[in-house]
Amino acid sequence: MTEEARFSVPPMDPYNQELVSNVHPPDWSNPEPAKRYNLVVLGAGTAGLVTAAGAAGLGAKVALVERHLMGGDCLNVGCVPSKAIIHSARVRAEVRDAARNGIHVPEGTEVDFGAVMERMRRLRSHISRHDSFQRFSNLGIDVFLGEPRFTGGDTVSVEGKTLRFKKAVLATGARAFEPPVEGLAEAGFLTNETVFSLTERPEHLLVVGAGPIGCEMAQTFRRLGSQVTLLEMTDQILTREDPDAARIVSDSLEKDGVRFLFESKMTRVSRNGSKKIVHVQRNGKEETLEVDEILIGAGRVPNVEGLDLESVGVEYDPRQGVVVDDSLRTTNPRIYAAGDICSRYKFTHTADFAARIVIQNALFADFLRIGRKKFSALTIPWCTYTDPEIAHVGLYERDAQEKGIPVETFQIPMSDVDRAIVEEETEGLIKIHVKKGKGTILGGTIVARHAGEMISELTLAIVGKIGLGTLAGVIHPYPTQAEIIRKAGDAYNRTRLTPKVARILSWLMAIQR
Repeated sequence: MTEEARFSVPPMDPYNQELVSNVHPPDWSNPEPAKRYNLVVLGAGTAGLVTAAGAAGLGAKVALVERHLMGGDCLNVGCVPSKAIIHSARVRAEVRDAARNGIHVPEGTEVDFGAVMERMRRLRSHISRHDSFQRFSNLGIDVFLGEPRFTGGDTVSVEGKTLRFKKAVLATGARAFEPPVEGLAEAGFLTNETVFSLTERPEHLLVVGAGPIGCEMAQTFRRLGSQVTLLEMTDQILTREDPDAARIVSDSLEKDGVRFLFESKMTRVSRNGSKKIVHVQRNGKEETLEVDEILIGAGRVPNVEGLDLESVGVEYDPRQGVVVDDSLRTTNPRIYAAGDICSRYKFTHTADFAARIVIQNALFADFLRIGRKKFSALTIPWCTYTDPEIAHVGLYERDAQEKGIPVETFQIPMSDVDRAIVEEETEGLIKIHVKKGKGTILGGTIVARHAGEMISELTLAIVGKIGLGTLAGVIHPYPTQAEIIRKAGDAYNRTRLTPKVARILSWLMAIQR
């Protein structure tokens, strides 16, 4: 198999050809290594790219090694392609519901699935220029293509070349977990790494796992015209999220026509011609489903194999990843890690900020004695891009209770917000948890059409130690859905109007009459 064929991204249309030429150029020649690097970064996903570019910008001599595609999951098989087809699915839903807005769409309007996927590939190829081999080489970084492995306490081997380092960074990411189900591999299945290569819409798609990836893709493919069944081992979707918030999203998926199989487990898969026969254990009984494709969205595992981490004293767990301390240093003090290979927060933005911690700690903390940045100091928001979206930051109420922190929760339904009413997007809420009697924001959840755009206000408040009462005094343009945050602040301030204060205010008003 040629190098170009090995790293083709199907279908190899002009857009994927451009993608590959940017993020795995077949004619790339590895440079001659420098005598020694300040930093050797293994993996060119978000964590690796930010680490390499940031360190090089500060004057470090950096080598960056990638075995597959620059840009990692986010560009190639994650954030970028998923949000592109999610957008198309939202447009389809708006066309479907246009009549309730007084817009009558002619009957027979159809989804061109091939065109939806082609649009995604076009946009992805355009964005891929930002993560290209050439761009990072132009930043003064020595970019190597190949399989890296540690060969000594300060050396990494790549395609017969030895890179000597003062510090190294593991940023090789994670991949989709493949459940050990009888017949699954033989029948064939999709993951986030292959689903975006589809050119024909599956008539019936089984999605296994109701986490963020599973829920996003279940709703998207249903809106694009597939029959979708979502299988989940527990009794709800998005088990990490607030149950009230998850229920709203679940109801939305159900209205779209997604069928749920809760407390169910896939036990065996076989084939019947082009169809896949899935055996499911549910409520103590076994039932079968005939589907066209199976999408596995049941978690991720770290890419720790083949690096010879044992030879350099780096401890790791095959499921949990590389062991790091709060400064993101591994059990080998010369080697750091960032991103999905070592974090339970497998988000692009978390990898970005973990990389910034690594840059300071690996390059400057010991030398300049300026102290180490800590991963635990980060306030990490996240968002699941269903419709409505569900976004969260900080503690859940259950977390505060487990920590023994007295908590008050202020909840406002989206149906109280004028902008949501006029746009008929009232299925949602905000929950903000504060330290009882203090107004200090501990965490919050937003369910709304654009919750991901709104959660940053709460994140800023937590980082800046801005109390919920203060948010009540922040003027929000009217009408906006973000006004719900101010309404939550108003609700908090009303609790400060104790009976005693109310009597005093009534007396003051009375004497002025």
